[in-house]
Amino acid sequence: MLENIEGKRVPGVTFKTRRDFEWVDLSSDDVFGGKAVVVFSLPGAFTPTCSSSHVPRYDQLAELFGACGIDEIICLSVNDAFVMAEWQHSQKADRVTFLPDGNGDFTDGMGLLVGKEDLGFGKRSWRYSMLVRDGVIEKMFIEPEEPGDPFKVSDADTMLRYLDPDVQMPHDVAVFSRPGCPFCAKAKGLLRDAGIEFEELVLNRDYTDRTMRAVADVTSYPQVFIDGEHIGGSDDLEAWVAKTCREAA
Repeated sequence: MLENIEGKRVPGVTFKTRRDFEWVDLSSDDVFGGKAVVVFSLPGAFTPTCSSSHVPRYDQLAELFGACGIDEIICLSVNDAFVMAEWQHSQKADRVTFLPDGNGDFTDGMGLLVGKEDLGFGKRSWRYSMLVRDGVIEKMFIEPEEPGDPFKVSDADTMLRYLDPDVQMPHDVAVFSRPGCPFCAKAKGLLRDAGIEFEELVLNRDYTDRTMRAVADVTSYPQVFIDGEHIGGSDDLEAWVAKTCREAA
């Protein structure tokens, strides 16, 4: 049975990391001493759930974690430093520290090293997250012991709500744009001025007009989607921003 070790110190190990093409050894004290750190650990770099959900959301919410007094967010996996560096680069997750536990020493010390031999992985980390203050584990969210790779409680939203139950989550915004479109520039400017992060998808680079017809049955640009809702073009977005600002005031 996987043990929750809240109230105990993290294992004392040496992490073999790379910095500027040189090997750098970091102790557990180097990583956790005198800081408030959120760690999320997962079965492996480049694996589906880890890449599509676990890492991106922690990166997206990094500023809110900072506002809650968190000094660093760490993604830990039983992978070597080279793999972790390439994974961070591919994920474009610059607000998360990728920490290699190549030999599994830290994970074993946590009591969360499990056998994934059926997948050809060998020994890997069970999926979990934890809050560590000055080397002491304050809170752990360990995924249930179920077949496969459960992902129910170690997500970024759960940890953030533990830190601040009243936290206001950021809007999820996507802008479908067209190169050289002045209305697209207006829409992006409105979002930036409102301090709202967004992802931009550019016509004939990230999608075609067929995609736009499929998702919104329109061919004008931009088209903005917020929290699963189709807002529309730049004028529609302007009205949405004004309404949202009034409600927040």
